[in-house]
Amino acid sequence: MGALGHEHVRRRPSAGQDAPDKASWRDVGGGCLILLAVLAVIAAFGMTAEAWGQELWGRTAPAWPGGGYAFAAAVGALLPFGIAALIAPLSRMKWKERPLRSLGWAVAALPGLAAASFCALVVFTTTRPKRHRDWDPGCYSRGNPCWVHVEYPWVWAVGLLSTVLVAAALIAVLVRIAMAREKVATD
Repeated sequence: MGALGHEHVRRRPSAGQDAPDKASWRDVGGGCLILLAVLAVIAAFGMTAEAWGQELWGRTAPAWPGGGYAFAAAVGALLPFGIAALIAPLSRMKWKERPLRSLGWAVAALPGLAAASFCALVVFTTTRPKRHRDWDPGCYSRGNPCWVHVEYPWVWAVGLLSTVLVAAALIAVLVRIAMAREKVATD
């Protein structure tokens, strides 16, 4: 064969070789069950936000030391810790090697999930209706989303700023810890 000659290489597998397995009914049922569970969680989250919104922003936030802005800053500062408390245990799970210990790590992640969910709930209770014509007088009653934006117009900025600052500080601390561990390991 010359320098420009090519050999024929068969690329496609034969009919019975390396064919992808078809999904079984158990896989499809499991996927449907997960979808239903996610939809149930979203519905419960929406109903909780509707039920607790007035209480959180109408009573708790004004009574918080520093008022609504301090409440938003505290919630914004809690969010990175909640996410970290959720991710840290989940990153240690190894289902195939240690299923029982992985289940323990999944349970250990639940407080982080609760904290992150609470922060998301507080944020979503301030969401105004999309269309301005839907802002009825009830939207402006104490604790409702329109009232929150009239009473605390910069609440979103305070919450976002505290989230970013705390997340940056948390990342800086974790980088320092990782560098210190690496230094100890090399010595």
